[in-house]
Amino acid sequence: MTRKFDFLVIGSGIAGMSFALKAAKFGKVALLCKGTLSESNTSYAQGGIASVMYEPDSFEKHMEDTLISGDGHCDIEAVKKVVYEAPSQIEELIRWGVEFDKTEQGLFDLHREGGHSEHRILHHKDNSGYEIQESLIRQVKAHSEIEVYEHYFAIEILTQHHLGEIVTHHTPNIECYGAYVLNQQTNNIHTFLSKITLLATGGIGSVYSTTTNPDIATGDGIAMVHRARGIIKDMEFVQFHPTALYHPGERPTFLISEAIRGYGAVLRTQDGKQFMQKYDERGSLAPRDIVARAIDNEMKMRGHDFVYLDVTKMDADETKVHFPNIYQKCLEHGIDITKDYIPVSPTQHYLCGGIKVDLNGRSSINRLYAAGECSCTGLHGANRLASNSLIEAIVYADAAVKDAAKYIDSLTFNEFIPNWNDEGTSLPEEMVLITQSFREVEQIMSTYVGIVRSNLRLVRAINRLEILYRETEHLFDKSVVSKEICELRNVISVAYLIIKQALMRKESRGLHYTVDYPGRMKQEGL
Repeated sequence: MTRKFDFLVIGSGIAGMSFALKAAKFGKVALLCKGTLSESNTSYAQGGIASVMYEPDSFEKHMEDTLISGDGHCDIEAVKKVVYEAPSQIEELIRWGVEFDKTEQGLFDLHREGGHSEHRILHHKDNSGYEIQESLIRQVKAHSEIEVYEHYFAIEILTQHHLGEIVTHHTPNIECYGAYVLNQQTNNIHTFLSKITLLATGGIGSVYSTTTNPDIATGDGIAMVHRARGIIKDMEFVQFHPTALYHPGERPTFLISEAIRGYGAVLRTQDGKQFMQKYDERGSLAPRDIVARAIDNEMKMRGHDFVYLDVTKMDADETKVHFPNIYQKCLEHGIDITKDYIPVSPTQHYLCGGIKVDLNGRSSINRLYAAGECSCTGLHGANRLASNSLIEAIVYADAAVKDAAKYIDSLTFNEFIPNWNDEGTSLPEEMVLITQSFREVEQIMSTYVGIVRSNLRLVRAINRLEILYRETEHLFDKSVVSKEICELRNVISVAYLIIKQALMRKESRGLHYTVDYPGRMKQEGL
């Protein structure tokens, strides 16, 4: 079956839904959700969304904090774009019904997080992402020009390759015509033709054994663009959140928001001693890469699996008001955060790299845009500043709509794309082959490609991955398409890109720390 839409949006987080709402002014929109409309990385974002709101804060301060956190690898124009456009996008969110917490005086109750010099994090208690997600869902469901497809999984983006042409990284003017999409409820594969396609497929957390991301975060958009010979950038910069609740076996790992350290919590070793001052003068409020490496080092030196986060000195009632979900979650595990220390350890949280896009959100493939965590705008550089991701997503989704609107009327559908061909395939005999390979990828990445790296570990990882790649491609060629086999292909592609680009960086910068090159090369971008 073939469907035609002016805009095809793959992903239902803040980037995908805000793009869909704005694109619907210019044509018919299909919004594909791998799961349900409410499943996305956005809904898991606790801390909030960064924007300059009041003095003494300023655009210059927000830019400087972002550049410092990015460790000399940021694109200054991208930083300027996001910081300066943030307030107007916050206003848009409020018009869409998002309710941010306010003080008794009626001003926004702004948090401060690690790496920020001022209070500039708008939030809704400690479930800001969920509040944004639910508000956008209400708007999307009410819009007559947006068709939502839940449990539809994009397999491949459509390019000249599907017309029989040989496409390489050197092929000029690669174009995207839509996507092949699996209806998970019928197992039929549909052809979605579009004039403009936006990838908003989120993160890559499932590549690692522990992550704060939902299970759907398998790097699908990045992998599809890589196979289509698009440009993927900065994959070595994988952010590990320093403070995830230590509770082995729970997936996704529950995040203890960075806002709790901005509120006054401090990190302690298991014997109760503070340690962050040894690593950075900002202590527990240092940027995430520094805090994560410090915790990792303390755990390795002492042979411990976790450290403690201590918020007991703060007012108990105020803590419960500011962090109700964290309080309740910890209570379920027998931890009263107003009286007890919280056991925490670093876990995979965010990817700073991804599909390379310009200031308009355009990828290297014509008619294809990307926004949100799957994209690489240059804003985050080598390390994301806390709460910059949600504002980046909506700013670039807005830019992509404005750019696409200029020429969408001149575009036509490519009617020559053939339907998906699964001739000669059969159901895989043993699903255990797929699940076991998935576990092997997670183990390889968590063991060899974590917070601290080395060439020896990276080479071993890529050698192990090569075997899994060959086995999986053979299985894919012979099997009827399923979400499971496609996700396995995608996590292998993403893992390969992380390792390959990590091996290419002969220095330690931001989130990429290697014992072979502990120093930095000359700074770029500042």
